[in-house]
Amino acid sequence: MLVPSRILVVDDHPLFIEALQRAIVSAFPETTTLAASSIEAAKEQLGSGTAFDIVLLDLALPGIQGMDGLLELRTLYPRVPIVVVSAFEDPRIVQDVMRYGAAGFISKSADRAEIAAAIKDVLDGSLTLPKGYRPPEVPISETRSDLVRRLKTLTPKQLSVLKMLRQGLLNKQIAHELQIEETTVKAHVSEILRKLNVSSRTQAVIEAQKIDFNMIIGDANGG
Repeated sequence: MLVPSRILVVDDHPLFIEALQRAIVSAFPETTTLAASSIEAAKEQLGSGTAFDIVLLDLALPGIQGMDGLLELRTLYPRVPIVVVSAFEDPRIVQDVMRYGAAGFISKSADRAEIAAAIKDVLDGSLTLPKGYRPPEVPISETRSDLVRRLKTLTPKQLSVLKMLRQGLLNKQIAHELQIEETTVKAHVSEILRKLNVSSRTQAVIEAQKIDFNMIIGDANGG
């Protein structure tokens, strides 16, 4: 059986961190568990040169909207499996978490045995999902045509920026790829949010994933 050497717990609630650490030590006595209370602190730990086998990430962190924390860590550290540990068990949230590249989802109500089993699954290269999880049925949206219309109001440059947002790139990375200033990227992002009538980059990405995005890009480029 594979045993993790180090696990990073990213959560801002000390009592939950302690409970999670106890669950990990109970199953894996030789594992070192470190904690970070913010995405910035997590980035410091992950960038310190210390190798982590798994990151256990809470979605509800200070200053973080939606999946932004997950997206940022996945972009910066793509080789480290990230498992979201959250009290929000809505199947749609679980689905979005997996869509954004998480290695799994653990409910905060899970017991020690479930947490240990989830970690073992990820170490074995499998995805881990809550008991009884069923992907939500996605009905054909009556607003699909409206979404297409809104996406088609984006300029080719804005579509390029949105495509890179979907890939999890940060503003400075987009600026480098498109050879433009970071302030220009921020302006494009603001326009994208306004035109799509959403309040965050994460919501913009979710909207763009509802349709064949390549078709929109082809139309914008005259294809």
